Amino acid sequence: MEETLFWSRLQFAFTITYHYLFPQLTMGLAWIIVFFKWRHVKTGEERYGDAARFWARIFGINFGVGVVTGIPMEFQFGTNWAEFSKFSGNVIGQTLAMEGMFAFFLESAMVGAMVWGEKRLGPRNHFLATAGVALGSWLSGYFILTTNAFMQHPAGHSAAADGTLQLANLAAFLLNPWAMIMFLHNQCAALVTGSFVVAAVGALYALRGRHAEQASLFLKTGTLVGLFSCLLVAFPTGDQQAKMVAKHQPVALAAMEGRFHSGTNAELNIIGQPNVREQRIDNPVRVPSVLSILAFGHVSANVQGLDSFPEDEWPTNIELLYYAFHIMAGLGTLFILLMGIANFQRWRGRLEKSRGLLWVLMLAFPFPYIATTAGWMTAELGRQPWLIFKLYRTSQGVSEVVSGGDVLFTLIGFTGLYFVLGVLYLFLIGREIAHGPQGVSLTGKPEVSHD
Repeated sequence: MEETLFWSRLQFAFTITYHYLFPQLTMGLAWIIVFFKWRHVKTGEERYGDAARFWARIFGINFGVGVVTGIPMEFQFGTNWAEFSKFSGNVIGQTLAMEGMFAFFLESAMVGAMVWGEKRLGPRNHFLATAGVALGSWLSGYFILTTNAFMQHPAGHSAAADGTLQLANLAAFLLNPWAMIMFLHNQCAALVTGSFVVAAVGALYALRGRHAEQASLFLKTGTLVGLFSCLLVAFPTGDQQAKMVAKHQPVALAAMEGRFHSGTNAELNIIGQPNVREQRIDNPVRVPSVLSILAFGHVSANVQGLDSFPEDEWPTNIELLYYAFHIMAGLGTLFILLMGIANFQRWRGRLEKSRGLLWVLMLAFPFPYIATTAGWMTAELGRQPWLIFKLYRTSQGVSEVVSGGDVLFTLIGFTGLYFVLGVLYLFLIGREIAHGPQGVSLTGKPEVSHD
């Protein structure tokens, strides 16, 4: 059973990490495309229409691969995690069904109209279709995050006679305070990803001397949206998420910060290596009292250490959790700095001429993906050893009739399949970027660039 548990956890971690590379970009791009489309309808300027069409094509490719990679995760609830599904399916099945029936249907019905329907629908109706795609993508995100929030902070449930969970209060379940904060934090992070990608493509065109008008538009839009979304990720959404963890999952906070001993005036570890065996941080660089302030709002607050909890309730991989959290937080800080510099140059009218900065913006686009992956690792590793915090352990949820060899076999299959999908995805995205924002007209015929 331990072998099956290990491979089942690894398989789900791999498939969900790979899958989320795509939804975070669609959710981040969606409202940027709405903005471009709104400006096109309002001003009639074709540069906004070209931008909207270009990013709609990128969105469509990304959406298609996201759907394909998301399907296996649904099946894993029934194959690898059957006991968990039996225990909690009457609760989490509600939001998973709502995501498929409402949000995904809305998004998938509108995405075709957004990508191919502009000529038939006309400007205003096409704008409504684009807004429908954005709304559907974010609504889908909310239902999925509400499911995860229940696993982090259970709400709106009761125990049935057979010991399984049942839904007792739909409003409490859907409006779980953990879900509200998690949703805002996650969606702002998705906007960071979308804005960095838009800015990176603009920087690429500027460095190559192509599509000058669109390059300027992408750079200005990407860096402006990027600055505001980076700030929102840190405060208030990140701050409130940290306070939620401190209140409801103090053992996770202790592991995230490598805090082994309780006390007031808790310092924040900027750099250091967790030494779990000796229960200390090696080579630390610390800021005094900051953790007490961030977690509870005042320096004299007592922040519990891992010594306040039984060892069987400690997160199962403290080192990885610690590094994931610090990678996320460190990159988030660097993002604010980069976008602050870019917007300062934009204000000076020198953004397109700052070649060194353009190179940094172009090469920076993978790092939001790394930050969001690290953020999700922080959330999921921090909840361990529980599948549903304080209610149901991870070791209880694995299927009893599936062997470790079966899971490993399918994991190898997923790895090969996803590699092929990744190569195809990169080819299609690369082709669209090579065509450029003026590569395809409304009639589907190539256009000649005037840049």
